[in-house]
Amino acid sequence: MARSTNARRPATLASLAAELGVSRTTVSNAYNRPDQLSPELRKRVLETARRLGYPGPDPVARSLRTRKAGAVGLLLTENLSYAFRDPGAVGFLEGLALACEDAGHGLLLIPASPEREDVAAVHRAGVDGFVVYSVPEDDPHLAAVLERPLPVVVSDQPSIDTLDWVGPDDVRAMQAVAEHLITLGHRRIGVLCMRLARGRNDGPASVHRQANASFHVQKSRLTALAESFSEAGVDWARVPVVERFDHTTASGATAAAQLLDLDPEITAIICTSDILALGALTEARERGLRVPEDLTITGFDGIPDAERVGLTTVRQPVLEKGRAAGRMLLESAEPGRPRHVLLETQLVLGATSAPPRSAEERWFGP
Repeated sequence: MARSTNARRPATLASLAAELGVSRTTVSNAYNRPDQLSPELRKRVLETARRLGYPGPDPVARSLRTRKAGAVGLLLTENLSYAFRDPGAVGFLEGLALACEDAGHGLLLIPASPEREDVAAVHRAGVDGFVVYSVPEDDPHLAAVLERPLPVVVSDQPSIDTLDWVGPDDVRAMQAVAEHLITLGHRRIGVLCMRLARGRNDGPASVHRQANASFHVQKSRLTALAESFSEAGVDWARVPVVERFDHTTASGATAAAQLLDLDPEITAIICTSDILALGALTEARERGLRVPEDLTITGFDGIPDAERVGLTTVRQPVLEKGRAAGRMLLESAEPGRPRHVLLETQLVLGATSAPPRSAEERWFGP
């Protein structure tokens, strides 16, 4: 169908100013600096703009002029859906969004799947700075972020001396878990951990792989466990550690099955996340194991589902972590003086940890 030759041309800033009998600056201020106009005048400008079909200033042109995008970029180490599925990521995202709202900024999610090398999304992101959320040190998306002359704040990992950082004290938190289990009497333990490197590994993680992990959070948690149990007389090289690439409860269940097949005599499973621990609880029930009478299971994060089932875990302030990351990015800082914010954690003693049963009790019952 041919377009009508009588169609009205879209209103422009100039035509709107002429219609109102005001300057172009006045119209611009109604959108960009409303504090410069009286409420009555701004209302009249916006109502006339709606009547004439004026869409407002071109945001692309405005960003080119001001060199400000009005948005924060969040670099994730996962596919985009992870931000809305994983409870820890959801809490962090909420906190970051609250900080952006307070500052009048938008939020752009930039997924960095570990199985993809394309960094075009980082290059074309129209943002004023980046928050990097739990990315390995060798991720190409991180390298692309650092190539851009924009402020960067890292949350959780990696730890880079020249960048602002915020996260929990993973070492101290995991030491508290180890001390709790050692005090209860556990020495025959196994560990379920999240991915240690960008390359997929769904199975046992050797001591060498643990020591060379590129995900600093997992490396720190495993190192803390190794040191604590070694001091208690446990040979860490004999402790089975099972790694899962995907962070789901299903992965936790299959990892627990693999761990229990490797060593049916373990008395405790330490998980580096609540998600994995919830899966381990499912597998324990499938095997007819009572928790904690037959098997102790612990987690890390303090997500709502973990608290509902009474999991012994470490609670970290994920919402406050996101808020702190956003504030650090949006607030001016002294050049050359990176900030380091260490958040407190809390060991939550739930109903899934207890002293181990003796070998005789495990075989013949109480």
